[in-house]
Amino acid sequence: MTVVAFLHGSVIFAASWDIPPQQLLVHWVQAADLDLSFAIEISTVSVGAMELVTLLSLLAQIYALGYMEKDWAMARFFGLLGFFEGALSGIAISDSLLLTYGLLELLTLSTYLLVGFWYAQPLVVTAARDAFLTKRVGDVLLLMGVITLSTLAGSLNFSDLEEWAETATLSPQVATFLGLALIAAPTAKCAQFPFHLWLDEAMEGPNPASIMRNTVVVGAGAYTLIKLQPVLALSPVTDAVLVVLGVVTAVGASLVAIAQIDLKRTLSHSTSASLGLVFIAVGLNQVDVALLLLLAHSIFKGMLFMSAGSIISTTNTQDLTEMGGLWSRMPATTAAFVVGSAGMVALLPLGNFWAMRRWLNGFWTVPLWLVIVLLLVNGLTALNLTRVFGLVFAGKPQPKTRRTPEVGWAMALPMVTLTVFGLLVPWMLQQWQLLISWNGVWADDANLDALNLLLKTFDIPLLALSGFIGCAVGVAIYWFGVLPRPVRLPVPVLQDLLAYDFYIDRIYRLTVVWAVDSISKISAWTDKYVVDGVVNLFGLATLFGGEGLKYSGTGQSQFYVLTIAAGVAVLLVLIIWQF
Repeated sequence: MTVVAFLHGSVIFAASWDIPPQQLLVHWVQAADLDLSFAIEISTVSVGAMELVTLLSLLAQIYALGYMEKDWAMARFFGLLGFFEGALSGIAISDSLLLTYGLLELLTLSTYLLVGFWYAQPLVVTAARDAFLTKRVGDVLLLMGVITLSTLAGSLNFSDLEEWAETATLSPQVATFLGLALIAAPTAKCAQFPFHLWLDEAMEGPNPASIMRNTVVVGAGAYTLIKLQPVLALSPVTDAVLVVLGVVTAVGASLVAIAQIDLKRTLSHSTSASLGLVFIAVGLNQVDVALLLLLAHSIFKGMLFMSAGSIISTTNTQDLTEMGGLWSRMPATTAAFVVGSAGMVALLPLGNFWAMRRWLNGFWTVPLWLVIVLLLVNGLTALNLTRVFGLVFAGKPQPKTRRTPEVGWAMALPMVTLTVFGLLVPWMLQQWQLLISWNGVWADDANLDALNLLLKTFDIPLLALSGFIGCAVGVAIYWFGVLPRPVRLPVPVLQDLLAYDFYIDRIYRLTVVWAVDSISKISAWTDKYVVDGVVNLFGLATLFGGEGLKYSGTGQSQFYVLTIAAGVAVLLVLIIWQF
């Protein structure tokens, strides 16, 4: 069915080229002035995103035939992977925030089920729970934003919201709170600070699901963010928050990735860093750059995780310190890792290079801090991936890598296919006319200041230099042994700070977890002694009252009449005394 979907999507993609977007509207609930509709957009961008999802899902499924061949629950795994694909494809072509929200909920559920696939392992159960709860926090806030936006705009279709945002006049407070609510779910889905820990823990799940999770799943959150960009632009505070979150995550996750010794976890932190750049692009209203970054990241990070899965399946370890010398034994895996790393490092002529260059060279108001962040993240990514290559593929074979043949065809075929596809990305970008000219796209050189004139001239050398420095440091340390391994920073506290992800999990336990635990204890005590106490008091009063009154029931009517007369007399006395 995925093959059929991919072929059918290819036909639609060709048919939708150079024609205006078309909307398909499906009315779900219509009552009075309430109209809940599901809108679908058929355009080059939406169908192209759906095709990317379908392609990666198809390759991940073929890959899973080899990776999961000995697993007793393969049928359940493929069912969940198809569930994944359906939700992601729906998000790609959805033109309705209501439909997108529902599909994001399905994505949260499928993430929980796939991360917890091997549910007999305690770490897997913990990882699935944390991933689900972390995403739920963002989803609840997004639901608040959806309800508010439906009241303010009168429609939840992205095309209608874009038109509404052009003339909307919201107070700064309303615009800010609305924007923060709308970015909550994408922040959690994209594993951005402070909701980034779940992606690291989710690496306990099967690797074919990790391929999807680190490429198009995190991209789904960013894709939703891109569609909401016109609404988010109503609040400068929201844009500033996106930029701050992106910078903190991009730089912080790049540093943390270098300090990890688990193969999949170091790549997962790199995913958070790459999505941080997308957040910066959306916060700066540079949607075209964000889309190019998403396209390049999905393809090249898919290669890296396919390569990582091949290594794990043959060595039965994820510890980088137990590997080495695999380049001659696993040529297809090595090639996939090299091409994927080159794409992530923005190496000419691969796809990520053009996104980075467009960012540096495509705008004449490039702030200096953005240049520093881009070059720093690019250099740290180069250092991290060079470090992984040196520990896994270079050097002498270790006990667990001495007898490691190349993986079978079921895993090698999709890995090689994606590698070739990644090499063809520049050609596809050229065919789609998405590559900028070497002379740049500057509006008027006379209006450029000295810094931007320098960037226009040296944007390519700057990108190349940042990547070269990172690779050179990695080669010197992890290939030629300039420093003894494992590498220790001069300050042990800094080493532990990076290795333990800035102690974010401990900070959570001391703040959020402690607050929830304290509130739960107070609530339990109140429920037990206050609420139950009041209810029990009325129960006891009723019980004793009934027991006491049962002795006054004589069965004689004259006694009852006397009682009524006495009661009426007392009431009359009280009324006369009152007046």
